[in-house]
Amino acid sequence: MSPSDPQCVFCRIAAGGIPCHKVLDQAGVLAFLDIAPIAAGHTVVIPRRHAARLDELEADALRELAGVLGPLAKRVCREVGAPAYNILQNNGLPAGQVVMHVHFHIIPRRDGDGLGFRWPAGSPAPAELAALAERIRAAG
Repeated sequence: MSPSDPQCVFCRIAAGGIPCHKVLDQAGVLAFLDIAPIAAGHTVVIPRRHAARLDELEADALRELAGVLGPLAKRVCREVGAPAYNILQNNGLPAGQVVMHVHFHIIPRRDGDGLGFRWPAGSPAPAELAALAERIRAAG
């Protein structure tokens, strides 16, 4: 992980080179309103140090991010009058990541807001799940 990437839009926002509507500004974390929100209050939360994917982020930076998500989501929802929220985080192009800088979306939700999501649940056999779990544990 590098301190910043001059080609990264989120690094440029964190450095003050691109303006944003800040809702939280800490030493290691910045949160700002999304410029193309899918709901009122849609907030982006980023580490100030550059890392493209969550698994590349240093543990202390991840702890700092995790520590602000819940309290910030509560404040955002209270201010926009939303009773619920999603926290969305994508890693890599196939997962829908557009800006290659770790970021979380706080998306306020209301009944009937039409946002939804697709979750095509599978039904693997218990033996298949057990074998996969063992491989993941062994890879540790």
